[in-house]
Amino acid sequence: MADAICLGELLIDFVPTVTGTGLTDAPAFIKAPGGAPGNVAVGLARLGVSSAFMGKVGDDAFGHFLANILAESGVDVSPLRFSTEARTALAFVSLRADGEREFMFYRHPSADMLFNPREVDVEALHRAKLLHFGSISLISEPSRGATWYAVDTARAAGCLISYDPNLRLPLWPDANAAREGMLLGLKKAHVVKLSDDESEFLTGLSDLDAARQALWHDDLKLMVVTRGRAGCVYFTPEFSGAVESFTVEAVDATGAGDGFVAGLLQGLLADPATLQDEARLRELCRFANAVGALATTARGAIPALPDRERVREFLNHP
Repeated sequence: MADAICLGELLIDFVPTVTGTGLTDAPAFIKAPGGAPGNVAVGLARLGVSSAFMGKVGDDAFGHFLANILAESGVDVSPLRFSTEARTALAFVSLRADGEREFMFYRHPSADMLFNPREVDVEALHRAKLLHFGSISLISEPSRGATWYAVDTARAAGCLISYDPNLRLPLWPDANAAREGMLLGLKKAHVVKLSDDESEFLTGLSDLDAARQALWHDDLKLMVVTRGRAGCVYFTPEFSGAVESFTVEAVDATGAGDGFVAGLLQGLLADPATLQDEARLRELCRFANAVGALATTARGAIPALPDRERVREFLNHP
């Protein structure tokens, strides 16, 4: 069984073959595996962590393609379920000239939305050390109930709970529902990674220290706010600080945050005491920044995620 389980959506990203164009003007698209929790699972596996993916895809060509990609990447897919009621989710991703994205989703519903509590692999959770999840599975039932069941089971088993309140407003009924749902997930986490945009969306505050105070709760051990090319800011109960990122030629920012999460979590799994040592936490954030930066240098999320050797080479010669 895996040390780290990533729960949530797994989908196909269709990425334009050229940057700097909208969806209506894109001449063609490249099929790429994606979905934030799936990206993190692959990112962890490539960094040498035994990881598994928990969720649901369609019993269709795309669903089996995704399962095969994860398995070939070293991810345990035994907790993955297949639906005959709905198809695998699709997302068309428009790349701007700066590598940032716009999304158009096909989920009416998609298979991941139908993942239910009966399909949660409780044995896998009992054997794991960490559960990572995102906010997309909290949007509607039954995936919301399945996510809460998995999180509560993992917490009771002593797992470290990691959460990414991934903001995708078009998938929620409205902004208030998105804010409320994303905050509920945060309250169950020990480790939270969010972007500066997500921090401001959740709190209405642009000052990160003020936002941290608004979001903090007693069970939190670490909050990291990513700021794109500006790096990240970390907060623990004892200390806080900022770590610069790296300059790369960005092609596609899809999966950069997920790469960062994988880089962060692999270090916390290897040495949980890092949370009490600021020097070691800074080094871990630098490693995570490197993973995130490298993930922007190719199109698609999973295809761009680096292995440990590539990250080490980059850190030695950034």
